[in-house]
Amino acid sequence: MSKKKKLYNHISPTFSDLEKKMVVCIPPGGNWKDIPESIPSQRLAQIRKSGGRTTYYGRLKKDAPSYTISTYFNRMGNGCFIHPSQDRLISIREGARLQSFPDDYIFYGSKTSQYKQIGNAVPPLLARQIASLLEPYIKNKTFVDLFAGAGGMSLGFSMQGYKLLGAIEIEKNFFETYKMNHPELTEKHLITGDICLEENKQKLVNSLKEKPDVIVGGPPCQGFSTAGWRNPNDKRNQLFKEFVNIVDKLKPDFFVMENVPGILTMRKGAAFKEIIESFEEIGYFVNEPIKLNAEEFGVPQKRKRIFIIGSKNGIIIKQPKPIFSANANLPKPVTVEEAIYDLPVLGIADGNYCIEYDSNPQSPYQKLMNGLINFNEFVHLMSNKCSLGNIG
Repeated sequence: MSKKKKLYNHISPTFSDLEKKMVVCIPPGGNWKDIPESIPSQRLAQIRKSGGRTTYYGRLKKDAPSYTISTYFNRMGNGCFIHPSQDRLISIREGARLQSFPDDYIFYGSKTSQYKQIGNAVPPLLARQIASLLEPYIKNKTFVDLFAGAGGMSLGFSMQGYKLLGAIEIEKNFFETYKMNHPELTEKHLITGDICLEENKQKLVNSLKEKPDVIVGGPPCQGFSTAGWRNPNDKRNQLFKEFVNIVDKLKPDFFVMENVPGILTMRKGAAFKEIIESFEEIGYFVNEPIKLNAEEFGVPQKRKRIFIIGSKNGIIIKQPKPIFSANANLPKPVTVEEAIYDLPVLGIADGNYCIEYDSNPQSPYQKLMNGLINFNEFVHLMSNKCSLGNIG
């Protein structure tokens, strides 16, 4: 049974006249190779000449997870962001859904900022998985978030019942979203500013009423990313030292540092070795990196991430077994159709910041995003092989 509901951020990007001609040529699962040469484009000519990723100018398939949602999912030529059945790019809300942000998590700031907030985020369901691994070893389930962004990591830990004590983020627009979605904390506990400045570190430390059990965060990964320049001189590659410094100040039982897989091979492994040694020097045992494929843990998206987990007490955290798999005897990963097909149809450059619509979630994932079921109930429904056609 449907009911009226408010939906935020369901806005689709604009298209040029040239892109409008291109999009109708691309079938589900297709890409730039499907665009005829009769449609003139300098960029396409360069791609055809030199070759290009098969995700460029890509259209999603409804019966599979999406490809990685990047910070540029408002640009047709930068990835696979075309809606499977509507001739437009996915909306901001659809991008958030594919990242596993529930519908009551509202994004603020300019549209450009919102794309970056979502694309840069740790998928909350991926962070939730990490939180569940630490849970047996933690008493109070409290945490602090460094490099907090728009809040994907914090949301994942909160989903697992952890209590947020404080956070810091340099990007004001990102942190506006974070703050608005954490009304339980005051400005005193949410520090907007550069983590490299000692005064901001001290503000964060002084704001805490108790010692956190866990410190989490994802230092900017542009220098480590295979999609970036992999520049060993990029100053952002050294921000992990600020993470280490705050861990040393607060002495939590655990820390969790998230990053891209490229961090493991940066400078032929020397960068990763430096990170481990920095934590060992302040008395922490560092686990083998936890490597997670997002689609195996409930996120309807092909995205790989690394989690470096350290323990003050030498506790070993093992690699978790997948919950979903396309090959094993497990529920299949969540598809794009299961993720976003209950949302209102849009045209090009369509939608509003807030709309009312007849909400009628059908799949377990849609129900999870609507807050109608919790994660365990979602997994149970998926395990029972519930489908769009037989869920009431």
